[in-house]
Formats: sequence, structure tokens, C-alpha cells
Amino acid sequence: MSKPEAIYRQDYQPSDYLIHTTELSFELFENETLVTAKVHYYQNPKVKNPPNSLFLNGKNLELIEILIDGFQPDYQLKNDGLQLKNLPADFVLEITTKIHPETNTSLNGLYKTSGNFCTQCEAHGFRQITYYLDRPDVLSVFTTRITADFKRYPILLSNGNLLENQPGTATWFDPHPKPCYLFALVAGDLAVLQDTFTTKSGAEVALKIYVEKHNISKTKFAMESLKRAFAWDERRFGLEYDLEIYMIVAVDDFNMGAMENKGLNIFNSKYVLANPDTATDSDFINIEAVIGHEYFHNWTGNRVTCQDWFQLSLKEGLTVFRDQEFTSDLHARSIKRITDVKALRTLQFAEDSGPMAHPVRPESYIEMNNFYTMTVYEKGAEVVRMIHTLLGEAGFQRGLKLYFQRYDGQAVTIDDFVEAMSEANNFDFADFMAWYSTSGTPQIRIKNSANKITISQPDERLFPLKYGVLDCEGSELESGVLIMKGKQKQFDFSHLPADCRFSWLRDFSAPVKLKP
Repeated sequence: MSKPEAIYRQDYQPSDYLIHTTELSFELFENETLVTAKVHYYQNPKVKNPPNSLFLNGKNLELIEILIDGFQPDYQLKNDGLQLKNLPADFVLEITTKIHPETNTSLNGLYKTSGNFCTQCEAHGFRQITYYLDRPDVLSVFTTRITADFKRYPILLSNGNLLENQPGTATWFDPHPKPCYLFALVAGDLAVLQDTFTTKSGAEVALKIYVEKHNISKTKFAMESLKRAFAWDERRFGLEYDLEIYMIVAVDDFNMGAMENKGLNIFNSKYVLANPDTATDSDFINIEAVIGHEYFHNWTGNRVTCQDWFQLSLKEGLTVFRDQEFTSDLHARSIKRITDVKALRTLQFAEDSGPMAHPVRPESYIEMNNFYTMTVYEKGAEVVRMIHTLLGEAGFQRGLKLYFQRYDGQAVTIDDFVEAMSEANNFDFADFMAWYSTSGTPQIRIKNSANKITISQPDERLFPLKYGVLDCEGSELESGVLIMKGKQKQFDFSHLPADCRFSWLRDFSAPVKLKP
């Protein structure tokens, strides 16, 4: 067996070809599934002298038929995909493949669970469905047609808006370009809880939560949480939903906690279902947070997605920050912050100091799924929180608005996000970027000499240090945020009484350790 090869961030190259449209047709049978993909490819205008060949990812696929513009192409099958040769600059590729979701135990691509068909395509699952450019920086508009035995599978779901729905057939169209990792399909005999939400611009969105029939009584809180998430994202960030329908499917066998597929989120049941007679307050808050997290991805992850998988924290760190703020605004902010910091210090700090330590944005990987970690998610959220602290709420909102204006419908990088924050606020984040590129937990030392405070750190990264000053009776004299930059910096508090006491790292304003 050949040794797996590492993939390096510095080796990123844009795709030689891009995709206008993707038309998928699924014929679901008990012992096989036929997938026909009609994909309109064109050469990337940003690539100089692109080759007239293209490699498409594919895994565990049986090729039935392949045509380019109606003719037999020049191609070569390989273990991990399909090599197309002698291509025109613009062409339509039609491929029919046979797959076996009924025996797919990887829980990636299309598989069966409890008698239902379900997909999981992040990070590399779509290549188990058809031959395709399975990379996050290639976006396409998708149309999906599903046919199946109506008695067995009366519910046929995919991304976008429903164009056609007849017994045994459904067609879905998603007008928003997306990478294939956000594709989803569900087919089964499921119960549904339905509701609606009216956006601030007056559009009515159908809300549907699909579960196995015996679980339908446990979905009410999830629906209430979803409506709160819709309203909060409009109120706090001015972000509205953009399709006619929003669906959640909960299945018992799902290899991630939840997945933000555009308009069709798929969850592990435990993150959706709550029995009001037995669930605890923590259960309810956790369900609300996960429901909110996947919904918030609609903008931070779907409308603007990742150029490559090294940028995973671009969507996950930012969206964890947003779901933390969601819970904080709806409940007790101080308790939420204590809970998050406790988990960070207990779990992520340990990860940062052990053999699995890695930066928020790694420089290489062998297996992408190994980077769905506390560092990428929770530490990534802390890095976004530091940006929020440095800029303030109004400044952060300005930066996020510019980010969406500039990159909506694109696949971008962490640098693009930080640059938008910088330009919107005229703030230099050059020394801040070490938070994304360096592993480990910084240890800082604070010394006080006659209320002249000297702060030192092992490197020169920029971070905010919230503080408070108390008199000898415990009354607050002053509070604020110090901006630390460089290996050592002094701050003068000589205007305060000599016997005052300092309170450092309030709100855990930076993921650091204070050395005595």
C-alpha cells in the first residue's frame, strides 16, 4: 500500500475549469442507484494557458456512460477518478454512474440509514456519488431530480426550491451557486413538523423538520429554536434567508453532529430531538445552539465559502462565534461565556499542548477529516472574538458587511475576511495573523511597578487584553481594553491610587495563559 501524501496550503492552484450548471438525476432502487450528471464546464478565465485536460474526482463508482457534447470523449479511468483529455474550452459532460448506497458503510456520499437514503458530502463525500470537481472553490447552480418507489420513499428532498413534486418524483432547483460539499439528498418515509417564518422584507419561508415517525413529538423545540435563529440573524446582523423553504432532517446514523447543506440541513437526531418530560435545560440550550449554528452557516459558509479546506475555520470559527453570540443574547451572557471558556481551557488548551497541536489554519494535512477539531472551531471562534473586541460591535458589523458585499457567491480565504475587517475600520491586523498560523497557547506575564504595567509575551502577536481596576474596597475605578503588540509593552496607570488592584483578562479576551 502506498504511503498517503500530504497536501500543502502553499501548493494551492485554482481549478483549470469551472462549472456553470449541474443537473443531477437520481434513480433510487433497493440494490443500486443510478446517477446521471449533466455538467456544463468552461475554462477558468483567471488561469493563464489552461490545459485541455481535466481530472475529476471519483471513488467507488461504476461508470455506465460518458459523453461530451453528445460524443464519446477521450478519457482514462483511474483509481481515484477520471482523466478527460483533448477538451474544448467549453463543454457539457454527461456521465451516468452506478453506486450502492445500500452497502455504503462509510456514511459518506449517498448511503442508507434506517431504510432512508441520506447524504454526507463534506469534505470529500460527493466524489462517491459521481465524477466531479470535488473541491470547495468550484461553485455551481444545481438542479436535482429524484425518482424512487413512492410507497417506500414518499419524501424526496434536495437543496433549493421545489419545482416539481409528484408521487415517486421530485425536482429541486437551488439558484445560489455552491460547491458540491453542500449538496444534499434525502429520500424516505418520514414524518414532518411544518411552520412558516416571514422575513423582515416580507417573504414567507416554509419551515419543515423531517424525522422518523416515532420522533415527531420531540421536534417542537427545534422548530421554535429555528424561528429564533431566523429572527436573531436578521436583528443582530441584518441577514435574511434567501430561499422559499428551509428544511431539517434528523437521522440516527449521521457521521457528523450536523451539516449545513444549503436549505436542507441534516442532523444527528440527538441534536434535534427533545422530550420535554426528560430533557434538561442544557439539552434545550444545546439543541438551540446547534440549530442556530447550522442556520447561520447559510451566510457564513454557504453564501461565502472556503477557497480550500485549509480555510475551514473561515466558516467554522466565524459561525461558532455567531452561535455563541446567539445563545448569549437569548440567555445569560456571563454563564454562556463561562461555559465556553471552561471547555476551551479544558479541551482546546490540552489539544494545543499535545501531539495533535496545529494552527487554526493548518499548513498541511494528510486526511482532511482530522482537522474538525477544537482548535479549528473553538479557538477559531476565539480569534474572531478578539477581532470583535478590537473593533467593537459597530466596527465588526462594518467589516462583516464589507465582507458579504465583496465576496457573496465566492470561495475565499481567512485573509480575505481579515482584510475586509481591516479596510472597513482602517485597522492594521498584520501582527494579528499569527493567531491563525501558530499552534500552542501563548503564555504572557504582567508586572506592576508603581502602577506602571509591563506586559511581555514570547512572540509579537497582537491581542486585546480587557482589564478592570478596583479600589481597596472593591469598587471599580476604571475598565477598558489594552492592545498588546510586540514582545513587551508598558502601560502607565500612575494616575490611579497606589493601593488599587488590577483585574486582568476579563471576559477571557484572548486565549492565553497568565504566568505568575
